[in-house]
Amino acid sequence: MSPAARFRALPLRSRLALLVAVAVAVAVAAVAAVSWVMVRTQLTDQLNRSLMSTNATAQAGRSLREGCIVQPTRPEQQIAGNLNATVQIVDANGRHCWVSGRATLPVTTLDREVAAGERTSVLHDVTTTDGIDMRVYTMVVTSQPSGQIFAISVAKPLADIDKPLSTLAWVLLLVSGVGVVGAGAAGLWVARTGLRPVDELTGAVEHIARTEDLTVRIPDTGDDEIARLSRSFNSMTSALASSRDRQAQLIADAGHELRTPLTSLRTNIELLARSEDTGRPIPPQDRKELLASVKAQMTELASLIGDLQELSRPDAASPGPLQVVALHDIAGSALSRARLRGPELTFTADLEPWYVRGEAPALERALVNILDNAVKFSPPGGAVEIALRGGELTVRDHGPGIPAEDLPHVFDRFWRSPSARALPGSGLGLSIVARTVRHTGGTAELRAAPDGGPGAQAVLRFPGAPTPPPQSPYGSDGVVADQ
Repeated sequence: MSPAARFRALPLRSRLALLVAVAVAVAVAAVAAVSWVMVRTQLTDQLNRSLMSTNATAQAGRSLREGCIVQPTRPEQQIAGNLNATVQIVDANGRHCWVSGRATLPVTTLDREVAAGERTSVLHDVTTTDGIDMRVYTMVVTSQPSGQIFAISVAKPLADIDKPLSTLAWVLLLVSGVGVVGAGAAGLWVARTGLRPVDELTGAVEHIARTEDLTVRIPDTGDDEIARLSRSFNSMTSALASSRDRQAQLIADAGHELRTPLTSLRTNIELLARSEDTGRPIPPQDRKELLASVKAQMTELASLIGDLQELSRPDAASPGPLQVVALHDIAGSALSRARLRGPELTFTADLEPWYVRGEAPALERALVNILDNAVKFSPPGGAVEIALRGGELTVRDHGPGIPAEDLPHVFDRFWRSPSARALPGSGLGLSIVARTVRHTGGTAELRAAPDGGPGAQAVLRFPGAPTPPPQSPYGSDGVVADQ
């Protein structure tokens, strides 16, 4: 398994703690390295300034006058000054004369170049025969009165800066280690504290999966991401609980609505079957009425099942692609079907052109439902007025109207007013109307007659335009042709 795969396999809190520790380790290492380099630079500069400020010329003057370059002497033959440094004289040929200190410095090419007058001074590092690393400053001098050019080398051990740097490195390493361990512990604590709401959310999800209890809620105080996630989860469970309740209510209402026609249908069929089994014929008129009742109940069942299938579709689902359709043509077709259902009624229509984006069959069914509702409640010889102006379709009947307290419920599934319970229907027609209008982006409303007279008025508002889009040629079937 690769390191990346092993890292992803760790728990989230462990990954967070590890990332925090790594981030702190990198930051501490960078700070420690920069600090060490800066201190080393400062110590080196300080040592260089110390070497350049050492007055070795006076100490070397006696040696120059005694000609130590011509007759070199051993260190123990000279009187060392209290300079806390090693000093020696070098000529252009590489000969050198020890002046003070504890060791003889090796002569380098740089020293000879200074002694020859090619350089005025130079700083460099050397290692003595005793294995001591030294920092050397070599400068040019002129002996008096001969005017001969020499070089004086002043050196101090690099241990003066190496020891403090070594101590600093160990201190930085110790502090970095403590910082990384502390950061890892703090990261683990922060991860556990920060992920506690996630643990609660995980527990709630596992509880719901195990018990299907959608009433569980988790605390959602605060405005951070975890609180937002908690609120989203609570909203999701509330929506699921509401959806389940609506589903259960739909099943209960559907069962209740199906029970009545099924019971009537079963009774009528049992009467017909008993007549056949016993050999007692039913009077022709009664038999005709029984068969008509069976046919009516079967038609009602088919209509109810079709309505249930329509409402069982999710709101986001669509049986076909949305197209630009001519709403006035669809309204005219629905009006023709309504005239067949209410031949004794008077229909007046004023339909202006209006084009909407929707499903032509679904829109026609919705308009048929709203017109059937007007036909059902219109008195014999009554009038139904239909108008389409500016995307607002109104259907006015002159029936008994709807009480104000019932208006908020007219678009609920299976809801039927007390005055309509004796009439045929399932209570789903207006629900289908509202659903279809919402799919087009419009609204549906049922209200009392605007002039205060008898009856009710349905108002359906559709977004659209009085002319079809120019990029889509309008077909003769009321639907904009596909490109």
